[in-house]
Amino acid sequence: MGVGLVAETPTDAERRRVLIAEDEALIRLDLAEMLVEEGYEVVGEAGDGETAVRLAEELKPDLVILDIKMPIMDGLAAAERIAGARIAPVIILTAFSQRDLVERARAAGAMAYLVKPFQKSDLVPAVEIALSRYSEVAALEAEVAGLTDRLEIRKTVERAKGALMTTYGMTEPQAFKWIQRTAMDHRMTMKEVAERILAETAGGEVTQPTV
Repeated sequence: MGVGLVAETPTDAERRRVLIAEDEALIRLDLAEMLVEEGYEVVGEAGDGETAVRLAEELKPDLVILDIKMPIMDGLAAAERIAGARIAPVIILTAFSQRDLVERARAAGAMAYLVKPFQKSDLVPAVEIALSRYSEVAALEAEVAGLTDRLEIRKTVERAKGALMTTYGMTEPQAFKWIQRTAMDHRMTMKEVAERILAETAGGEVTQPTV
């Protein structure tokens, strides 16, 4: 298969433009400091969801971080607006870790979430996951038009990524990039590549996919 991919490095994150929406000023300040220290650029800050949506539309950031509990419009409603308009990937920030809230955040279009209190070591992986998943969704949506087909392809590609990660020790971004690059090289769809991977790694088979 010739993996030949390297992991994402911190420099890949440099100058990514981030919008923060959090009604507690101290948390917002801490969050901005953490992001700047890691090489991100904080292009806007908001204290409520409505302002966050407006700034997202105006600034077109690479990422939006939304607290779930905010005045005027909460983070879930703001996430639905931002994700629905395909403006940027969204991370939901919450003080609660209930499973139903996480599911609601995903349904609203959030690509990742953070539970307060968090450390920088929690923040950076969440940002990278959100950016990576968003690019994957965009690539898959470009491949097909129908919503049902998109959902079906995402499920197939997710399973294929898991097979590559388990069998070859790839990271999630590496697995997706391999599928995407192979599809381009062989003039196949990502769904076709994913199905081939699943077929060839089924039953514990450890030979490299021959796509």
